[in-house]
Amino acid sequence: MELLQLGLASLLFLLSAAVVFIARLKPSCACDTCQTFLTSRWTLKYNNLCDWYSHLLAESPTGTIHVHVLGNVITANPANVEHMLKTRFVNYPKGRQFSAILGDLLGRGIFNVDGDLWRFQRKMASLELGSVSVRSYAFDIVSSEIESRLVPLLRSGSDFDLQDIFRRFSFDSICRFSFGLDPECLSPSLPASDFAAAFDLASRLSAERAVATSPVVWKMKRFLNLGSEKRLKQAIRSVHGLAEEVIRHKRESGGGGDLLSRFMATTDDDVFLRDIVVSFLLAGRDTVASALTTFFWLLSRNPAAVAAIRDESDRVMGESRDESATFAQLREMHHLQAAVHESMRLFPPVQFDSKFCENDDVLPDGTFVSRGTRVTYHPYAMGRMERIWGEDRLEFDPSRWLENGVFKRQDPFKYPVFQGGVRVCLGKEMALVEMKAVALSLIRRFDIHVTGSGQGPKFMPGLTATLRGGLPAIIIERKL
Repeated sequence: MELLQLGLASLLFLLSAAVVFIARLKPSCACDTCQTFLTSRWTLKYNNLCDWYSHLLAESPTGTIHVHVLGNVITANPANVEHMLKTRFVNYPKGRQFSAILGDLLGRGIFNVDGDLWRFQRKMASLELGSVSVRSYAFDIVSSEIESRLVPLLRSGSDFDLQDIFRRFSFDSICRFSFGLDPECLSPSLPASDFAAAFDLASRLSAERAVATSPVVWKMKRFLNLGSEKRLKQAIRSVHGLAEEVIRHKRESGGGGDLLSRFMATTDDDVFLRDIVVSFLLAGRDTVASALTTFFWLLSRNPAAVAAIRDESDRVMGESRDESATFAQLREMHHLQAAVHESMRLFPPVQFDSKFCENDDVLPDGTFVSRGTRVTYHPYAMGRMERIWGEDRLEFDPSRWLENGVFKRQDPFKYPVFQGGVRVCLGKEMALVEMKAVALSLIRRFDIHVTGSGQGPKFMPGLTATLRGGLPAIIIERKL
């Protein structure tokens, strides 16, 4: 009898949940954009959702569109981006809706919070990442990883998935720098990483929540522990397990001068510390690896850029390839700096970013935004806007970043790859140095031939841009 009552209660709950679900669904929209999204018709013409959005934004007179079924205003208008990230920053927080989407994975980490929690973590990270000694320490770790692991590994064979290699490299580097822990993912045996697999799955499934037509869909699946939400829960448990192990290891070793030790000196909340660890792993592993992957994809199609980087490095460093560049030498390589920025213009590691409007507002282009609306600025699309970059916007042309041979920065609100305004990325300079150090070491020492389809990149769903199928390449050491 008790089992029968329990079954009836469960049935009543499911029926009630279904009623609530139907009641809270957004009304259907008959506009072409919404119907194309709902029926996935965009896949008939475009490899990636971001390419379809780029087309719509380019066609829009204001560079702004509204996907009604998602309750989402999407913009590629630099004036709107500055408005969101600087002028009216307070009115465009991450918001409770966004925090709910990533809350299970990132918790109270810096990328998922607003207000005092965000300010505290940003202040602590700024103190750490802003010092010359810490940046020097990070550069030494990157150089060591290049010389002792990356280069010897690539010399040992010929066929590699560069995306996998870059992810292993960046994971080793961020763990050594931020936590004083060496996972040795780039050791010669290329060990399988349960953490990496779990992190990738958790990232992909969390990102899929953001494109659901209603949050009720994934919330019901999470409550009932079904399908993708069941797999997400298992993946997050693995990710959190590793983060907690990092914290235990740090406590047992007595701390140190790394980023985690600084945070541990300010709080005994291990769950909060876990969320900080996961956030910095996301920033340090995925973004750098993503940027390096698409950079070498572009270089494989632009041999003139490779030749220019090699010529520049020979002038600065000489023709010997036995050592990595010093920090001072990297600063002299303006063409390399330009090539890296140009690559991220076309393929930003984070293709879009969303905020939620706190109070009714009007964007500079005249778009009205009601309270609670999700507002997304789209760096991927912005890199493809003729009105921003000119007729040759689809061409990989590092010279657009050079003036009389010297690197020249662009307006951060037309190039918001590192965000801008108050939330500008604290690790920007360190990430750029890491990318340039890795890229230069490989370009000088190896000929890299990307294999596979000649079609444009296809991206997997995720918090950062990840190539579907990786980046298979043949690596041949250059002769002196």
